[in-house]
Formats: sequence, structure tokens, C-alpha cells
Amino acid sequence: MGKLLIVFALITVFVAFLGERIITLRKVCLASREVIPNHLPNCRHLKGLEYGSEDITVLPHGLAIISTGLKYPGVMFSPDSPGKIYTVDLHDPRLKPVELKIAGAFDVHSFNPHGIGVYIDEKDHSVYLFVVNHPRDNSQVEVFRFVEEDNSIVHLNTIQHELLYSVNDVVPVGADRFYATNDHYFSNAIMKRLEPVIGRPWTNVVYYSPDEVKVVAEGFFMANGINSSPDKRHIYVADIFDHKIYVMAIQENKNLTVIKSVDAGSLCDNVEVDLDTGDLWLGCFPNGWKMLHYDPEDPPGCEVIQIQNVHSEKPIVKQVYCDNGSIIQGCSVSAFYRDKLLIGTVFHKTLACDMK
Repeated sequence: MGKLLIVFALITVFVAFLGERIITLRKVCLASREVIPNHLPNCRHLKGLEYGSEDITVLPHGLAIISTGLKYPGVMFSPDSPGKIYTVDLHDPRLKPVELKIAGAFDVHSFNPHGIGVYIDEKDHSVYLFVVNHPRDNSQVEVFRFVEEDNSIVHLNTIQHELLYSVNDVVPVGADRFYATNDHYFSNAIMKRLEPVIGRPWTNVVYYSPDEVKVVAEGFFMANGINSSPDKRHIYVADIFDHKIYVMAIQENKNLTVIKSVDAGSLCDNVEVDLDTGDLWLGCFPNGWKMLHYDPEDPPGCEVIQIQNVHSEKPIVKQVYCDNGSIIQGCSVSAFYRDKLLIGTVFHKTLACDMK
């Protein structure tokens, strides 16, 4: 009888703990938030990008580079074909996506691109594209050289390391070095699924170079998008479950020191930076619970957040666009160039808005 009481007590404690964790997760995911549309007047879907555009970055002359076709746990729809990289010329009114050929010794059949980042060599203006890749559920970073006149990327290197075990996004700071976010603490697939329920700040940012690899910032609930300031002195990291963007200074030893955090009020994924103004552009899930529990009758929505004057005492956090899932679902990125706004998603369509 005593043993039964102990077992019953343990089960009761476990059920109570699990219930508390689920209630907390619902709060973190803004499960009760009503998504009120805030549309822009001149938007259209880009043809040919039907299976997501998880990350987008824009080169200084207005050419957007887009990763598509991510296959990842929890992603609702993904193509049977491998992932791809596209470009879109934001000066061309047609906004036609162009698939990039992949050259070099690279397994295109297992290509599963996630976050991307670009480094431009100041000496010869070579453009290096860094792509987080998950072939066969692994995590690694691919380095390509972008050949614009040939609409191709040439594979140069695959980077793997034990500290790069759950990479989400990458920001290069040289042709062979970068900062990257790990969005989970565990490598095991089952434990990864449980992490949001556990809800502990165990994820981190890693610095990689051929000479040194180390954790340079930690204590994030789910470190996600990462980018750098136009002057390359600061790193921005989106903690999706903390609803915050962290601003960190790069130290001489490449460690990162948190200067401040800005509350975005939403579950923000990738961070893009306007090279002209320094504004941050975020693609966010206004109700993350709908991403975790997809219902085609009540799909996850999309929110675009702009942060102006991020280094000031009072940054301006502005909602630029919001949709309840009727037009675009599960936004992961927004990228602005002059008067054009691209909004990308994890698994859905891509939206282009003219903001003249």
C-alpha cells in the first residue's frame, strides 16, 4: 500500500509539473494573442517560391539571396526535392526568383538550407555565402563563393564541429570565420522536442575560425536569428522564446558582451539589418502556439517588426505588417531594401511589398 501511495504521489507531482510547463509554454508562445491584420497596400506573392524562404539577405546593390525548401522537425510542408538557393533582383519590377546553380564537390541531393549570411571581401569584392545545412538531420555550415554573372554558387568548404551541433543561423565576419546560433541544447531528436516544455535558457552563440572555436555567449531560451551591425562592431541575436533582441559588443578576443536587449513583443526568428539606416527588420510569429500545433483552418500568422535606433536609450519598435495566416503563414524573415520589403516563411509562400 505504501509503495502505491509513493507511486501515486510521484505521478501527481509529474502531472502537476507537466501542466505548469504547458501553461508556461502557452504564455511564452502568446497562445491567447488575437492576431489583428495590419496589411500593406502593394503586396504580392513571388511565383516559384512555394515551400518557404526561411532566410533572406540582401546584398548592398539590391540583390536578395533566399534559402528555400527547409526540411526540419515541426515544419509542416516541405518539398520532395532538395533545398535550393535563389536570388531576386529588387531593382527589377518583375521580382523574378532565379535559382542558383551549385558547382563544386557538393552533395546537392541532401542539401537542406536553413539560415544564411554573406561576407564581402573588401579587397577583391568576392562574395562568400555561408549556409546552415542539415543533411540527414546533421548540422554544418557550407561556404560558397557567389558568382553573380553565372547565377551560381561554388562550394568551397564544409565546416563541422562538436560545438556546432544545432545550428540555426550564421553571420560571417570573414571569409573563413563566423558567429552562429545553436537553437537547442540537446542533440537527441526526442529531447529537442521536449526543450520548449522544459523551458530553460541553455542555448548559445558560437564563434568559429580555423584557429579557434568557442562559445561566446549563452543563456538564451532559443537563440535564433543572428546578424551584425553595419560597422561590424555589434552582433544582434533574436531569442525567440524570450521575445527579445539582444545587442552585444564584439570584444578583441571575439567574445560577446551583452549591452542591452529590446523587447520585440513577438516570437521573432531571423534578424536582417538595413545597411543604410542600421534598422533591424524581423520576421516573427505573432502566435507561436499555432506554429507548434498547425491547424489549416486556423493557421499561424505573420508579423514584421522594425526596430529603429536600436542603440539609443529608447529604440522605436514598430509593427510594419501583420496577417492572420490568410495571406502568409509562419513568417521567419523580413528584409528591406530602399522601397521594397520581402517577407519570407518557414514553409509557406514569399511576399513582396512595394512601400513607395
